[in-house]
Amino acid sequence: MKPYLFGPAFSTLVRSVRLHALERGLDLPCGLAPGGQAIAWRSEAHLALHPFGQVPVLLDGEQRIFETLAICRHLDRQLAPERGGNPEQDAWSSALLTTVDTHLVRRYLLRIAGPRPEPFRTPEEQQRALAAVDATLGVLDRQLGDQRFLCGAEFSLPDALLVPMLDYLEPLPELRWSASWPRLAAYLDRLRARPSGQAILVATDFKLR
Repeated sequence: MKPYLFGPAFSTLVRSVRLHALERGLDLPCGLAPGGQAIAWRSEAHLALHPFGQVPVLLDGEQRIFETLAICRHLDRQLAPERGGNPEQDAWSSALLTTVDTHLVRRYLLRIAGPRPEPFRTPEEQQRALAAVDATLGVLDRQLGDQRFLCGAEFSLPDALLVPMLDYLEPLPELRWSASWPRLAAYLDRLRARPSGQAILVATDFKLR
């Protein structure tokens, strides 16, 4: 049975895993119905796949692998075993899945600007979230510098983790970050133009205002 990624196609982390897999040569299907059997969110069946009822989860034969980094490392062992670990890439992968995801996705995109923003947020919280986004983009811009990709001359896991976040943030009118950070904007354009980006970074049912 072909590996299957449990999780909705619009999820930033699901998109990241699929980008990473496609760059390794695997077109990884995703959804909430492995084997054609729908699994309800946070149901017993979902919790059997991920103990905290989250996504993504990779179903690969008899293996059930949860958490994005573990899934991507499993795919690396299967698809590109000749590529050993890289400390810089590992460090940035960790930072992107924790600090960057928190600032860009959890506290801004989902809570402030997404399709179902938190109704009880305050103007002060919104300003703090915007400031954190701006500071985080500044750090990312400095890391990117004049490189083609976040950690050098070649696409790597940090790129797969970052580009879905930027892809969702870019059209938001209140940010207008592409004008402030032209190197990041050009980077996003490059990754959108790659075959993997054209396949994964497409319109979804995750509608931004």
